[in-house]
Amino acid sequence: MWRLKTIRHKASRSANDLEEFKQKKREFEKVLRQARRDRELTSKRLLQNEEEDEDSMETSSAPHLSAEQVREMICGVLRGGEEKASRLASLRKALRNPDTQLTFIKSENSMHMLVGQLSGHNAQCQLEAARCLHELSHSPHPSVGQACLSAGPYLLTYLSSQSPKLMETCLYTLGNLCADSSLVREKLLAQGIISGLASCIQNQRYSLAVVEAAGFALSQLLQADEATDKIIPAVEDSGVMLDLISALIPDHEFGFGPAIECAWCLHYLVSSNVHNMVLVTQGVLSQCAAVLITLGGTVAKGNLEDGMELLIWPLLRCLGNLLVSGGCDVMPEDTRLLGALCVFSQAYLQSHAGLSRESLWVLNNLTASSSGFCSALLLLNLVPMLINLLSFAKGINLMVLRVLANIAHYGPEYCVRLTQAGVLNGLCFTLKMAEPEVVTLSLEVLYMLVSSSPQVIEELRRLNGVPLLEAIQYNSEAEQRVRAAYILDNHFPSFCEVESLSS
Repeated sequence: MWRLKTIRHKASRSANDLEEFKQKKREFEKVLRQARRDRELTSKRLLQNEEEDEDSMETSSAPHLSAEQVREMICGVLRGGEEKASRLASLRKALRNPDTQLTFIKSENSMHMLVGQLSGHNAQCQLEAARCLHELSHSPHPSVGQACLSAGPYLLTYLSSQSPKLMETCLYTLGNLCADSSLVREKLLAQGIISGLASCIQNQRYSLAVVEAAGFALSQLLQADEATDKIIPAVEDSGVMLDLISALIPDHEFGFGPAIECAWCLHYLVSSNVHNMVLVTQGVLSQCAAVLITLGGTVAKGNLEDGMELLIWPLLRCLGNLLVSGGCDVMPEDTRLLGALCVFSQAYLQSHAGLSRESLWVLNNLTASSSGFCSALLLLNLVPMLINLLSFAKGINLMVLRVLANIAHYGPEYCVRLTQAGVLNGLCFTLKMAEPEVVTLSLEVLYMLVSSSPQVIEELRRLNGVPLLEAIQYNSEAEQRVRAAYILDNHFPSFCEVESLSS
């Protein structure tokens, strides 16, 4: 799963340059970062300014400035005059160097100067000072983030600014600071960051760039170790939940960004297992399913838009975890969701195998306690597609086997229809695999099949017992050999090879 690493500023645009904006957005959002799973997705974000060209945005292009050079830049800003904003802009570019960042915070009056410009009345200087703080917040050094705390009250105050650019810059800066330490988060919480973020998500729907930035900052908070005790209750009390849910629907012109960030917020809330059924009653389950169905239809038409997979991933996580938490009891049996999950599992098989596995995991959760969904898989003729996935590793075949086991669990009729769909040929393949877990689960499915119906036994006789004999030959695990031999002994006693092979 991935999160965007760099964000370009998204101000309102006319229709004439919309296509140019989309092209630039695609170019700058190609660089994706492999992120850690579940509640460990803390990542800093760098907001890039459109008035700068690509080359000037590279961190490596900023040379390390000496302490004397940094002091000279600070003094230049303090002298004021018409050049003050441009001097702040030059300082901002210099602060892209991590070593210069450390030199800056150690310089006398450095942070006092930035806070002074941020709290002043010159709008352009305010914005440039906020951008300087944003560069500092992106630092890998925790001490730099802690130095920025003196600006925290002003960053929070400007969340109600009339300038979307300033609001967005402050939000990404706060989000980056939240990733630094529990001490930083504790101070920001005390200063009212939750209410500020909630207000942005609730009241800035006309500015989707602001909603995206607020969602990012909130997701940073929700991943903290102390989230369950200190942060999630405050988020619930803020009344922002319904706004997060409604933001899951992507805007066709702006893109997937706001929906992605709000989806991750909901994922972290669901993963905490705090009041999950309340989330279900508020509509998280149904909204996630509805958006996935819509995206599934888009993917089925061959339209794999850049960034779409970034939204699909957290939606799958939300849906799958809510189903485990008991959401199955209220989940409507909408067969379109099955089709969407199968489409995702195929469409992203080569490019993002983990996303295919995640789709099958949700399919497993759906079929684990619903005979209706199991019947629908058979009626919609989706089982052959699942059988074709048995040849893929990386956990994909395991998830498929679990889905097949869920279907077989419902008895003879289901087992016969699985056999008619060609499941035995698929098991012939998985029983020869080297992974013990794959072979064990394959034998479990096979055992349910042959125990349920004489028709299944006849089909296996037609194959001359080859799957079971090969399971004994190709696998050294004693438990698997014994289980395969047991099935043969009880259902195919005429195969004389069993005794010699299993001895």
